[in-house]
Amino acid sequence: MDRTAWIVVALCVIGLVGWQIYIAKQMPPRPARVNAASGQASPTATPKVFEASPPPAAPETTPKTAEPAPSFAEKIETLRNSDVELRLTNRGGGIKEAVLLKQMAEKGQHVVLNSAQNAPIGAIIESRFIETPTLAEFTASTESNSVVQFEGTTGEQVAMRKKFFFEKSPENKDNYVIEMDVDLENRGTKPYQNGGYFVALGSAAPIHPKDYPSYTRLVWCIDGKAKGIDVGWFGSSGGFLGLGQRAARPYYQENIAGAEWVAVSNQFFTTLMAPLTAKASSVWGRRFETEYASDQKLPAIEGALGMPGFQLQPGQTYSARFEIYAGPKLYHRLAQLPHNEAEVMDFGIFKLVCQFLLNFMNLLHSWLGDYGLSILALTTIIKLTLWPIQNRANRSMRQMAALSPKMQELKEKYKDDPTRMNQELMKLYKQYGINPVGGCLPMMIQIPIFFGLFKMLGQAVELRNAKFLWVRDLSQPDTIAHLPLLGWPVNIIPLCMAATQIWLMAMTPKTGDPTQRRVMMFTPLIFLFICYNFAAALALYYTAQNLFSILQFYQNKRQPMPTLEKVAPTAKRKR
Repeated sequence: MDRTAWIVVALCVIGLVGWQIYIAKQMPPRPARVNAASGQASPTATPKVFEASPPPAAPETTPKTAEPAPSFAEKIETLRNSDVELRLTNRGGGIKEAVLLKQMAEKGQHVVLNSAQNAPIGAIIESRFIETPTLAEFTASTESNSVVQFEGTTGEQVAMRKKFFFEKSPENKDNYVIEMDVDLENRGTKPYQNGGYFVALGSAAPIHPKDYPSYTRLVWCIDGKAKGIDVGWFGSSGGFLGLGQRAARPYYQENIAGAEWVAVSNQFFTTLMAPLTAKASSVWGRRFETEYASDQKLPAIEGALGMPGFQLQPGQTYSARFEIYAGPKLYHRLAQLPHNEAEVMDFGIFKLVCQFLLNFMNLLHSWLGDYGLSILALTTIIKLTLWPIQNRANRSMRQMAALSPKMQELKEKYKDDPTRMNQELMKLYKQYGINPVGGCLPMMIQIPIFFGLFKMLGQAVELRNAKFLWVRDLSQPDTIAHLPLLGWPVNIIPLCMAATQIWLMAMTPKTGDPTQRRVMMFTPLIFLFICYNFAAALALYYTAQNLFSILQFYQNKRQPMPTLEKVAPTAKRKR
């Protein structure tokens, strides 16, 4: 291998190793057990919840670990349907936890949204930053089995009523939408002025200890376009060679006029709130540590959306309505909601490809009943659709291979004149009617498909706990063991993917520049790095695609070798 090839290979390896180091730094290490009295951490900012008589902030510098014990007994009311159980608390009058009845977590437990250490979903927040919030007491009442109402009164004689109830899904399933109606009535004798308030979104935490930091996010949508930050935004950074250094940031706050909704989200689940009477005016977020195991903590995020202020004369009432989606990121369900809620999926520039592939995969699953088989069927359909194009590309590559001796002669002849060499090569291609990029067309078509699958499969909650052969969960790596000393996972399907890709490259006709061919030899290594710890579904798709390509190459090789024939020049039109 010449110097250029070695430089390219070295840069690829350095880039891949650097990416893995960056991801490793973002992941929280397994901490040693620390004495709580000696442990230190930077203070964080937490919203103060709307209350009757707020106590002064305590001058403490220790981090928030739990909310202070209330002066009243907590009471829980429950709203339930076939998909979710809401546990509503009189502390702040909100949703303490949302238990997803059809989504299973580890150890046979249901997935639970929000953490008890954070403000309840829907808690009204008046003051923005305080170390230890005090949740006001509300009185709960149940109008029926499907409605829970909270009532409370502030020190300014403003009565607050909050009503929670489910909205029905158009398909009578996937009922994860809750409406929260808020009424504030001024029962005092003086005008009440509110300069703006916040509504708590609850929190989102990683599902698995090796989740990418980009999965745990605070997201908002303006004019149909989603924006957001992830938990990595709050951490400190050493920069690159001393450039771009920054200290850890305790909280995030931004004024965002006209936001349609704000959400906290992890890889597969979200708590999303859309104000129905006025658009959100600001967003707030904070990173905190949540306990995953007795010796491991993971970075999580909590958030709140800000609403414009209002004024109430004595006897007047202010009303606001909020639509809350607390459940899995099911694209077909989110797309039915009227405020661009599906943008929380974060498909990016491959949105149309992701939407088509996700809907098509779910359609195949409705017929086959198995997501592993659905992915194989999806691969088969894509490959059969591209089969004629790939045939022409394979023929073009075989013609280029037959033309290779003549090309090499020209390169030797004009090795000191690159411009003339390229001109003569183009004449040679034209002389024999060969398109030098004809073999690249199928690859150019498959690039958006691959990255569309990469984005889609990374968030397809349908693949959670979907089994296939030895794979226990198609949304996670198919780890069957760990190396004894190093602890590295052994993932079978990505290794099969790399092996089939090497096999495919060995079958491909040798065309083009030798340096480029040597560099391309490292493509399987690059894809192995990308897919090794990703969803097994992606590696399954790519392995099946490689096997189809190998089969097609074998079929093409059985055909006669294309002969090189000069193309007759096109006759000029007579004037």
